[in-house]
Amino acid sequence: MDIYIEPIADQDLKPLFSDPEQLGFGQFFTDRMFTMQYNQAKSWHDAKIEKYKALSLDPAACVLHYSQEIFEGLKVYLSADNRVLMFRPEQNARRLNRSAARICMPTIPEEDFLQAIKKLVMLEKRWIPKAPGTTLYVRPIMLGVEPRIGIHPSSEYLFCVLLSPVGPYFKTGFNPVSIYVEDTMGRAIAGGVGDVKTGGNYAASLWAGRKAQEKGFSQVLWLDAKEHRYVEEVGAMNIFFGYRDKLVTPVLTGSILPGITRDSVLKMAEDLGYKAEESLLSIDEVLQGIVSGEITEVFGVGTAALVVPIGSFYYKNQNYMVNNNQVGAVTKTIYNRLMNIQYGKVADQYGWVHQLGFID
Repeated sequence: MDIYIEPIADQDLKPLFSDPEQLGFGQFFTDRMFTMQYNQAKSWHDAKIEKYKALSLDPAACVLHYSQEIFEGLKVYLSADNRVLMFRPEQNARRLNRSAARICMPTIPEEDFLQAIKKLVMLEKRWIPKAPGTTLYVRPIMLGVEPRIGIHPSSEYLFCVLLSPVGPYFKTGFNPVSIYVEDTMGRAIAGGVGDVKTGGNYAASLWAGRKAQEKGFSQVLWLDAKEHRYVEEVGAMNIFFGYRDKLVTPVLTGSILPGITRDSVLKMAEDLGYKAEESLLSIDEVLQGIVSGEITEVFGVGTAALVVPIGSFYYKNQNYMVNNNQVGAVTKTIYNRLMNIQYGKVADQYGWVHQLGFID
């Protein structure tokens, strides 16, 4: 794929963030973005890296009326010896294409997806933050942009990649969070699009998320939308339960996103000495396990937050505390192992880390 790079004069570059600890998440964006167009005559074309700017969309664009949109999220890490690293980006390319197929959108060749991101990241490498726990977040998006009203798949698409220097997703850092169990609203249903990254899934979660935060909780635990009985996701993360002799995560039923961090934990658990399995877990079983002590710790996993210890669940006016609201030993081990692989601190026995280059 040939990528045109639009020149940007030095005086037009943005000033860098001054304090990495004040980055927050998704508040700052780099100087450039990648864009590429699609139509049925030319397929994917006009790939370019240009100055970050507002998009111009026709008011009749398909995405504005029928939500034909998908996205991904991955991170760039800076090692202690200034290597620029990405974690399993080919999995994001494959998941984007699974999402695209489900929403009747064109797929993108995996090598083009990776080339676009790597080229953009290395052009914007001055934006990669160096402080511990900070990263450069990569957000690829695809939009249906054909200007025609009527329920149909768009015939024209825009693919765009944005970069954002970020700090920790949760302001509390690596500390237990409190979770509100939502037992009336549903996020997604099997047979729908809960297992792909399309914006409608996240829009459906906003009301419950706001309600939980107003009540003083960090996130929502979603149950299945049909019976409100089986555990699915926590916020925008997959969830793991640590029993005395094993790790268990909800089985993928078609309404749960197949997270890349989730897959990584399952793959490396045995090497860390843990038995890991996927299972259909009811909320009653989980809460009974917490009360009895059979469940000793719980944590959420995802790209944005990596590993988040969970300290309590609030369900039907009752609070259930996990591990005395302390971070569990397994949670710490998995968090540290993933962090060390992603930042290049330990040997990557799985071949997950891609090296893009170096920062001078």
